[in-house]
Amino acid sequence: MAFTGSPRLLKGGIVLMDPSSGQVLRVISLQYNPDSLTRSLQIQAIAGEGADRSEALRMKGPPVETLRLEAEIDATDQLEFPEQHRNTVQNGIHPQLAALETLIYPSSASLQANNTLAGGGALEIVPMEAALTIFVWSKQRAVPVRITEFSVTEEAFDPLLNPIRAKVSLGMRVLSVDDLGFSHKGGSLFMSYLKNKEALAGKAPGASLATLGLEALS
Repeated sequence: MAFTGSPRLLKGGIVLMDPSSGQVLRVISLQYNPDSLTRSLQIQAIAGEGADRSEALRMKGPPVETLRLEAEIDATDQLEFPEQHRNTVQNGIHPQLAALETLIYPSSASLQANNTLAGGGALEIVPMEAALTIFVWSKQRAVPVRITEFSVTEEAFDPLLNPIRAKVSLGMRVLSVDDLGFSHKGGSLFMSYLKNKEALAGKAPGASLATLGLEALS
């Protein structure tokens, strides 16, 4: 086998997992890795108006982390070889869009089951539980998330009006142990994410007070 010398290109993506058993239900990889990933962290500090001075350095829990990215889906290259990509010829990128869109829909079976319960006079219908959604951006970052924003811009179509090029904008909120608890599968994944972050922080280059132009803090 010839060695090209090029590193293997990993894809970012989303994993759907059964929250009870931890079984992987589906893996969705992005066709192209986005050029950027925007992350925002809102600090959960106790300090604020009316807070006791002794609480100034205390935190209520992990920060609320939100993620945003824009992914591109393009079937142009596949349509150049129709014999090898019949599904794309027939449906364009509908399947790829549907795989992402169904992340934010309850299943049709769940909707039907709840409708049957309501029709049977059930006094209480438990809200439908979705699969645990894991956003994966390298082995260093695999975190449970909730999709908070989803928009699609379809930019090109085939003669049958199937979309063949689109941009998908995703907004996500990282779910921490404050959201899921320590015993939940997602909670343990968050703790692994946090422990890995702490390990990486320990590998960052250190500095001295002299680097900052100081001899001492007093």
